[in-house]
Amino acid sequence: ILVLALVIAVIRGVPGPVFFPFRAVAVAYTDLFRGVPLILVLYMIGFGVPGLGLQFFSSRSDITYGITALVLVYTAYVAEVYRAGIDSVHESQAAAARSLGLSRWQSLRFVILPQAIRRVIPPLLNDFIGLQKDTALVSVLGSIEAARAAQIYAAEQFNYASYVVAAILFVLVTIPLARFTDHLIERDRRRRQAGAQL
Repeated sequence: ILVLALVIAVIRGVPGPVFFPFRAVAVAYTDLFRGVPLILVLYMIGFGVPGLGLQFFSSRSDITYGITALVLVYTAYVAEVYRAGIDSVHESQAAAARSLGLSRWQSLRFVILPQAIRRVIPPLLNDFIGLQKDTALVSVLGSIEAARAAQIYAAEQFNYASYVVAAILFVLVTIPLARFTDHLIERDRRRRQAGAQL
């Protein structure tokens, strides 16, 4: 997700009429997969692709289809986070890099992207938390994960405490990530204040 999203974000920012078709595809991709609910993408990938009857896809597991759907959807969201980070870097940074003799791609690689990625780490971690929770939706394809296991146990035992256990498992994963995100945001804020005082 991180690599594909970065490629899409960079493509969206490439200027010039030659790159217009690539920019159009990147925009269409992000608009499509941010606009369609994840559960519909899961249905289309998990049931539609095997329904095509193609030999290559017929032997794939439900988990593979679920991961593919999650990657497609979250790549679109993360690409927008990256793009916001790239846009937040002041134009003077690129101009300074160009004045030092760096090409457009070198200035992007060595000057703009390092600053942009540093700025978007907290939002990326928030997307990762959302991804962790949305893995429960993969159960619609028949995969057994925490939410599906809780549902099966509740149906067999008529005891719905299993849903609480599944919820606790998700909380045990997401709360440490949320606190880590808060720590990174606070550290970045302190660093910016220290730089402003200098």
